[in-house]
Amino acid sequence: MNTFPPFIEDRSLRHRLRLQTLTRLRWLAVAGQTAAVVIVAQGYGFVFPELLCFTLIACSAWLNIFLTVRFPTAHRLPPVGAMGVLSFDVLQLSGLLFMTGGLANPFSVLLCVPVIISSASQPVRHTVGLGILSVAAVTLLAFYSLPLPWYADSTYEVPFLLIAGGWIAIVSTTAFAAFYAYQVSAEANQLADALAATELVLQREQHISALDGLAAAAAHELGTPLATISVVAREMEKALASDPRFTDDLMLLRSQTERCRDILRRLTTLSAEDEAHMVRLPLGSLIEEIIAPHREFGIAINVVEGKSSGREPIGRRNPGIMFGLGNLVENAVDFADAEVTVAVGHDRDYVVIVISDDGPGFAPDVLTQIGVPFMNRRNRLVREKAGGLGLGLFIAKTLLERSGAQLHFSNRLAPDTGARVQITWPREKMDLFGAETPRPTTVGAG
Repeated sequence: MNTFPPFIEDRSLRHRLRLQTLTRLRWLAVAGQTAAVVIVAQGYGFVFPELLCFTLIACSAWLNIFLTVRFPTAHRLPPVGAMGVLSFDVLQLSGLLFMTGGLANPFSVLLCVPVIISSASQPVRHTVGLGILSVAAVTLLAFYSLPLPWYADSTYEVPFLLIAGGWIAIVSTTAFAAFYAYQVSAEANQLADALAATELVLQREQHISALDGLAAAAAHELGTPLATISVVAREMEKALASDPRFTDDLMLLRSQTERCRDILRRLTTLSAEDEAHMVRLPLGSLIEEIIAPHREFGIAINVVEGKSSGREPIGRRNPGIMFGLGNLVENAVDFADAEVTVAVGHDRDYVVIVISDDGPGFAPDVLTQIGVPFMNRRNRLVREKAGGLGLGLFIAKTLLERSGAQLHFSNRLAPDTGARVQITWPREKMDLFGAETPRPTTVGAG
């Protein structure tokens, strides 16, 4: 089971389309429609219901003006409102096409645009409803429309077979483009969710680290008033020592004052110790601290010393590295049958950690998608054994790459089975004090 922090998000905001975006697109449509009508009527002299066409275009412009005056610039339409506005666009364009030749009009393909916009930003049910409206409009236009505007002394009859082909082309284009836009939008939303979760992981770890400094600051600030209380308590004890009515209260005041001193002293000491421990953490201690929480699940975790040379790296306690490696170890434990191996190696130039297990390994199709957020399986056979392998692994990969690491995912070589993850850092990314020996090495595990 992958571990990642819960985060709160108003997902309804995703389906709120910005009104300004729609009004700008509609102004562009108004300009294009007006230019087309003027050119066809005045430039070519074709006869068609010009006045009715301008009336429909004026309705679109009026809607834009109304929405701009009624709502602020940054207003976002709810899904129902967006569907209403996009439905108007479908009907308005259908009216123009009805008076200018129906599907014989080359601009009939524009009927797919509102559906594509909806698929990229609106809930599926609203997009499906808008798609049904568009298909119905296209179907009616295939059978009922005024003739295509043409020269006065001749007529242009479009074969019905060509009309049918246009219907198929428009409907299929609408469906394909809408589905493609939906997929791209969904993947972008998943990536945004995963990055938001990653940022929250870092914020949580950094907040925990910052508590040490806060404790030290609080101990320092409380020290002065506590010292004043202690002095006043001693003076009161001297002045009222002969009065038995205050003896117990004075003793209680003194004892509680000393207790507060002890608490502040421990806070100051703990903060200083933790800060020093954060600054310098040997690689071996880092590995032990990461795998310790995962030793109680019936899976043996073996730490193997790989090919190493020179002094052991000593680095900072990096929250991203701690969480990233911990998540990889957790995934290995989830999928392992009996054993997980963590091989550690280092030299002058590199620090290498290899995490491998003896489970079924990565499925071939999964290896090509490692690190994609919300990938829900490693292998069909073990899907129910350990749950998803998506967002948590994406966060781990992102955090480790931010620390300067390169990750390589693979399966162990036959006859061994299981997954293998190699994480490689440049030495300077993991060591506060540099390195001493010149020869790079490769760690082998599984």
